[in-house]
Amino acid sequence: MPPFLVIARLTIQEASRRRLLLALLILTLVVVGFSAWGFNKITTLTRSNGEPLPPDQIALLTSQLLIVITFMFSGVLALSAAVVAGPLISSEVESGLLLSILARPVRRSEIVIGKWLGLAALVALYAAFAGTLELGAVDWATGYLPPHPVELLAFVAAEGLVLLSVGLVLSTRLSGITAGVIALVSWLIAWIAGVVGDIGAGLENQALANVGVVSHLVLPSDGLWRGAIYAMEPDTLIAAMRALGTAGRANPFAATDPPPVEFLGWVVVWFALVLALSVWSFRSREI
Repeated sequence: MPPFLVIARLTIQEASRRRLLLALLILTLVVVGFSAWGFNKITTLTRSNGEPLPPDQIALLTSQLLIVITFMFSGVLALSAAVVAGPLISSEVESGLLLSILARPVRRSEIVIGKWLGLAALVALYAAFAGTLELGAVDWATGYLPPHPVELLAFVAAEGLVLLSVGLVLSTRLSGITAGVIALVSWLIAWIAGVVGDIGAGLENQALANVGVVSHLVLPSDGLWRGAIYAMEPDTLIAAMRALGTAGRANPFAATDPPPVEFLGWVVVWFALVLALSVWSFRSREI
């Protein structure tokens, strides 16, 4: 087995022993349970004349509430990825553990790639598990499923991988706490910049709109989040927002179009560049 796969396996085993994963599992089950109860209440809503809401209105309300809950899940995933990735390299450098590993015929690049692969597998697994569980609860409570559930899970997982990659590259130079905090703050700044860009597009202000474009290039987490939103919206809502023109893009919890193919291609390149930067930074660091 290649050394980087061995390191990936050891990283998964080490992370699995932490209480963070157990806490995430418990939190996920609690949130899914309460959200299922809340979604079920939507089906009991009535109009002012006492008639039940038509199915299209129930689907609309469900999709909007699902977007809010998914945003919370993506925030938890981003926080967890940043917290776990922050001390990934730095803690082992400070403890001297890496000295014993590097004494063996293992390249530093294999250590970085192996650790990234191990945590990436956990991030993708959690996103798939939590997302499938939540979508199953929504389907059970209301009979509604997003138009593109697979794409939804993929976008949320990719958003977590962005924070994991940022935390890893910072971990090669900074302490665990510092790297984790910077990664999380970067995620928040990117989301705010995306909101500013959407408002600029709605107001036809090119300067503000460029803020969102640049933020999507520097840290593509918000662009991936927009893709997740689009995957959750019913076609009727998308058509209504498109009818509003540029004003329909000013809502931070709505998306009128899927992410462009060029942006998705850039995300792949971005992952490769950040991983290469992590390898270079770790290679040039004295231990």
